[in-house]
Amino acid sequence: MAHAEKLISRATELHPIAEVEILSPIDRQEVWAAGVTYLRSKTARMEESDFSASAYDRVYDAERPEIFFKSLSEKVVSHGNSVGIRRDAKWNVPEPELVLLLNTQGKVVGYSAGNDMSSRDIEGENLLYLPQAKVYSKSCAIGPCIKLGASESEAREWVISISIERSGESVFSGNTSVGQIKRRFDDLAEFLFRSQDFPHGAALLTGTGIVPPDDFTLAEGDRVNIDISGIGQLSNNVVRV
Repeated sequence: MAHAEKLISRATELHPIAEVEILSPIDRQEVWAAGVTYLRSKTARMEESDFSASAYDRVYDAERPEIFFKSLSEKVVSHGNSVGIRRDAKWNVPEPELVLLLNTQGKVVGYSAGNDMSSRDIEGENLLYLPQAKVYSKSCAIGPCIKLGASESEAREWVISISIERSGESVFSGNTSVGQIKRRFDDLAEFLFRSQDFPHGAALLTGTGIVPPDDFTLAEGDRVNIDISGIGQLSNNVVRV
């Protein structure tokens, strides 16, 4: 953290955002995700399928969180590029999330905004289909930058917002507070690093508290804008993959 604070204190050269390409802030870090960390997320996941309801109910209250692999670093979509919806899914949604950037010791050193794209109909059909619902081409976006030097208490004051545009019109919007995440950041990181080594550190999405209504699904050509008040905006168009 001391090194991060030193970097922040240095003078930086400013460039007009229209003149630069913003790359993903992920280098060689694996990307993982935690699920069912918000009460709204638990409710939504239970609504996907009666078959899966008890599992999501139990994991919300359990000591051990749900943690799953999300993406290799080279597959992470950056701000301004396109996220994907599966061709074999009918119910696709974005999941706006705070991303923890963890060093090799599992300590939180920064934050970013993330989109954990999901095919809810595939996941709802059977829990064992979770990897297919979550891990596919263009299913993970992170950006636009890394926020350094913020404490967990500061991050919990941030607001996460999402707006989805279709043909220039808003078709869904919502917001939640990072403070609504049930589990402490250090606890999530500690479980991720149990019996694992991350020689380049890791990125961990922390779950979503914003869920579109059940009759909503993303369409090709939509634009997804995710804002986190302490970080900035992650914006991506939607393509079918």
